[in-house]
Amino acid sequence: MRILSLILCACLAGCAGTMTRPAEPSALAALLDDSAFPAPGRPADASDLFTLSPAMKAHLRSHAFQAKLREKGAARGLVNALYTKSDLQLDYDATVTQTAAQTYAARSGNCLSLVIMTAAFARELGMKVRFQSVEAEDTWSRTTSLYLVSEHVNISLAPAQPLFNTYAPDSELTIDFLASRDASRLRTRELEEADIVALYMNNRAAEEMLQGRHAQAYWWARAALLARPGLLPAYNTLAVIYQRSSRPLQAERVYRAALERDPDSLVVMQNLAPLLAANGKPAEAQQLNERIARLYPAPPFHYFNQGMDAYRAGDFARARALFAREVARAPYNDEFHFWLGLAHMQLGEMAPARKQLALARDTSVRADSRTRYTAKLEKLRGLSAASGPSVH
Repeated sequence: MRILSLILCACLAGCAGTMTRPAEPSALAALLDDSAFPAPGRPADASDLFTLSPAMKAHLRSHAFQAKLREKGAARGLVNALYTKSDLQLDYDATVTQTAAQTYAARSGNCLSLVIMTAAFARELGMKVRFQSVEAEDTWSRTTSLYLVSEHVNISLAPAQPLFNTYAPDSELTIDFLASRDASRLRTRELEEADIVALYMNNRAAEEMLQGRHAQAYWWARAALLARPGLLPAYNTLAVIYQRSSRPLQAERVYRAALERDPDSLVVMQNLAPLLAANGKPAEAQQLNERIARLYPAPPFHYFNQGMDAYRAGDFARARALFAREVARAPYNDEFHFWLGLAHMQLGEMAPARKQLALARDTSVRADSRTRYTAKLEKLRGLSAASGPSVH
């Protein structure tokens, strides 16, 4: 599962830890400013997050679904029924975070949406559900003028009691959307349902922000913080909302509150440093930038940005080397693979170019990006075919 944390355009760093110590109610209230935003058109409410729709209940009672449970046991039968191509044919799309019912209706969703939908079905079957935060390396991406950092959560299922007499073992099964062979060996920390609800709210705030709907984003971020006052990404999201809404002093106040909870958070420091300069505090901004440089000499996108400079200057060999360095440390970022493919193509290296474009398509978490990469890959294949067998 992926949890979004908003980062301003200049900020290229990860968020260390999801949960921190809760804020005192009075301290949290001082960070909120309801009067600055109009009342939301739709309440920032997650009370129906795990509610099954009538269609979901009918699907659960269907002969095919029940047959999977009999054949494979409760946990494995549920996963098989939900995620095999012959059944729901769910597609992965990180565009928006949805409730269980919305994900089922759309037949697509991001990791958090899929975790929520899986939990809803599992609970309807009387299964035990555990949510876990996974100590995996943060994943970085960017959309328009915002950078996103993703943290990781998975879900474990176990039947409260056997549903059928079956040879399949009904032990606990962990479902993990992390594309890594090492996922099972990573350390985890158990989360409560309230944590998942707060993370959902923070994702919704981030997504509303990406669409420029600052007021709706504020109410979602506010709801996330009230639900879990120790959720660090929600502090960062709230600060970005204030900053994008021309309230820089309020943004600074929230960033400072976040740094009190996690002094080494590069996400927050990278956001706060330019804001301090803009707020007339250049000396403090410089001190913070120096601290960032000491702690994080090569933050995410560091080599990629250098590679883009080289690419624009026509130095494609240097660009290729720099893009490859970024790919090596962030192999699931589609943008890095895409530009590495373009650098290969500029150098006439068509086979590596096709490989990287295929990896860009396969690692993308957005349906629209996968479509775009597929089109570019087909065009490149057509160019290679037209060039004849001498092209490699």
